[in-house]
Amino acid sequence: MYITPEQNQTWVSEFILLGFSSDSTTNSILFIVFLLVYLCSVMGNGLIIMLICLDTQLHTPMYFFLCILALLDMSYVTTTIPQMLVHLFTHSQTISFAGCWLQMYVFSALGVTECTLFVVMAYDRYVAICYPLRYTVILNWGLCIRLAAGSWVCGFISAFLHTFFTMSLPYCGPNKVNHYFCESPSVRSLACMDTHITEMVDLILSVFLVVTPISVIVVSYILITMVILKIKSTQGRCKAFSTCASHLTVVTFFYGPCAYIYMRPNSSSSPERDKKISLFYNAFTALLNPMVYSLRNKDIKRAFLKVMGHGSVE
Repeated sequence: MYITPEQNQTWVSEFILLGFSSDSTTNSILFIVFLLVYLCSVMGNGLIIMLICLDTQLHTPMYFFLCILALLDMSYVTTTIPQMLVHLFTHSQTISFAGCWLQMYVFSALGVTECTLFVVMAYDRYVAICYPLRYTVILNWGLCIRLAAGSWVCGFISAFLHTFFTMSLPYCGPNKVNHYFCESPSVRSLACMDTHITEMVDLILSVFLVVTPISVIVVSYILITMVILKIKSTQGRCKAFSTCASHLTVVTFFYGPCAYIYMRPNSSSSPERDKKISLFYNAFTALLNPMVYSLRNKDIKRAFLKVMGHGSVE
């Protein structure tokens, strides 16, 4: 902390991230667990990116967006887990004010980008199932690149507003954040002023960035379901539903916990519960996404076997 001579006021210059436990034995176990989670997440998503880049048959809009999702997941988990591993290993839990600001901004930017990308992926499935003959015409590469770029731009611009409103609050102590990284609600609870207005701004942003994408995705899948139900062949219906199942699974894992954390006031929060819930849309989603898409996807399996030199799978 430092003291401003003009106001003789103590301001926070660093935060202490309390993590999950203060017990050294528990922290050693957590270090091993989260190290494995991180390595598996990076390798799983990295493998998907490599397969999509190497196999020309996967150079389609659907796999282009999946490749971006894998890159986002790798970046997302790297924003928080490595620092937590360092804290668990070195028993040093401090993070500078600037470091906290940067981590919150990058984490929020990647999260909002992923929210937007899920909408784009739902649109991709909508066009593929509802307009299969015009799929490549409607979803041409020019549009795909613009949609992907728009997701990133939306994420990094909106995250700046989200982070600015939180980190511009006065923090004069205490500086102990009951979390494993600088997440906005946990840091905001330490502000030494009434945060009601900031919470309302945050809620409005969350409604726009969470509820709006969810609504668009729901509407897309209602339209998709109506088209699928018109398919006479049972096998055709199952195949159509199968192409959407993976996307719906990862959307549920991501949006559910995310909406719970960000769309409620600080007064109703429980730090210990929030830390565990945040693991779902941070660490575990990045770990599960490669499994969900690879286990249910014959194209990914075929590309993997092809790269490994075992031919292809029909």
